[in-house]
Amino acid sequence: MILSASGRRMALLSGLMATLLLGPTPAVEAQQGTLRERIRERIAERREGRDGRKGDPASDAALASPGTHKGRLEVMGKDRLFMVHVPPSYRAGQPMPVLLAFHGGGGSMELQADDSRYGLISKSDSAGFIAVFPNGHSSMPGHHLATWNAGGCCGPARDGGSEDVAFVRALIEHLKQQLSVDARRIYATGMSNGGMMSHRLACELSEQLAGIAAVAGTDATSSCQPRRPIPVLMIHALDDDHVLYNGGAGPEAFRDSSKVMDFVSVPETTQRWVQRNRCSGTPQKVLDKPGAWCERYSGCADGVQVQQCTTETGGHSWPGGRSRPGKGQPSQALDATDTLWAFFQAQSRR
Repeated sequence: MILSASGRRMALLSGLMATLLLGPTPAVEAQQGTLRERIRERIAERREGRDGRKGDPASDAALASPGTHKGRLEVMGKDRLFMVHVPPSYRAGQPMPVLLAFHGGGGSMELQADDSRYGLISKSDSAGFIAVFPNGHSSMPGHHLATWNAGGCCGPARDGGSEDVAFVRALIEHLKQQLSVDARRIYATGMSNGGMMSHRLACELSEQLAGIAAVAGTDATSSCQPRRPIPVLMIHALDDDHVLYNGGAGPEAFRDSSKVMDFVSVPETTQRWVQRNRCSGTPQKVLDKPGAWCERYSGCADGVQVQQCTTETGGHSWPGGRSRPGKGQPSQALDATDTLWAFFQAQSRR
């Protein structure tokens, strides 16, 4: 029998009323059970990165293959995301250095992995290291607009007491399990709030890190007792209008001062590390060119070094990167990516 459109609607309505009044029929129950099972399987697949959807974390096995992959860890009951770029030269069984790169406040791992802005993936390929881009604390869809709990800064990560050091510690262990990592050559760098996070890690994970390089980010910790001396590089612009070179936050930051802090100056941050690393003597100028210079303290405990590089212009940006809308032109007198990797290489040979 063929029902008309109105007849089909009446049959559907009658079936719905019967289900509401009498409960689902065995056939409907079976369909609902199958649907619930499929939903549970789909959720499990997404958590484990098995459903092949673009943007979902790759399996642990995929992380060990050349290319850029996304990953997820559960740390203290929270999902934490990260990206890993494995260069073509990677070979299982041959330990390779690792560089952890932390995005700025309000950024994301995808932003820090943008090669046109930071050049870290290209450097990974040419220099032969594994580049890792952790994602900060975020309650936003897609985990964007993320921040790091670097001590006194910044935003929701600081205010909510985000366990970011625990995340990094767990991430390092995870990388060691999945990749051939040179545990003696794990470094950290970051931009702005990410640079501040690098300072905090140097204070709390000095036994696991071989050095840090902070770009446009000063020390935001209130207490710092590293277990061992650690190499530190700072790169900062004299005209930084956000994290002011001589201390404080610029007008842009004070539009919502509750999200930042009264930033420590670049010279004060440098002196803190000079004292922590028990450096002696005066710094030596190791770079002096139009628009940029670097000074290095070499007489430090365990042979580590503390280096401060300054650009005359560039504002709150990554030297050597491209300009961003409304952010001005980064200084081209210095390439931050090349400078930090050369610094780390020099430390590994000490």
